[in-house]
Amino acid sequence: MPVTALALLAGCDTAPMKEFRSDAKSAWGQITGSSTNKGGAALKTGLKQYEDGDYAPAAKNLQSAIDQGLGNSEKVTAYKHLAFINCSQGRTGPCREEFRKALAIDPSLELSPAEAGHPTWGPIFRSLKAGR
Repeated sequence: MPVTALALLAGCDTAPMKEFRSDAKSAWGQITGSSTNKGGAALKTGLKQYEDGDYAPAAKNLQSAIDQGLGNSEKVTAYKHLAFINCSQGRTGPCREEFRKALAIDPSLELSPAEAGHPTWGPIFRSLKAGR
């Protein structure tokens, strides 16, 4: 059904519809485990490296994914993980900036309970969210 909906919207060429299609493709890619954006492979690699604790290469791949092109939901994921990496390295200024970028795209962004409870980035995220 989502593919049918995307096909029906394919003829709409307004800027809001283009953004909607990009976000829908991105969301579908996350559901199916694939990505329709150029930066999808770098995002997947960066997230795997993050999970493995390889933060320097993860940060490079996450930034590369953003630079190559991602849908909004994937950008939010990349910015959020870049914030986590910066916070875990004691770089609170860059951590705040990455969270700001994520929140600019998705003001309703919430961290998972485990993420929100982190002693370093949890308070930073909450303070930025409250300041919106």
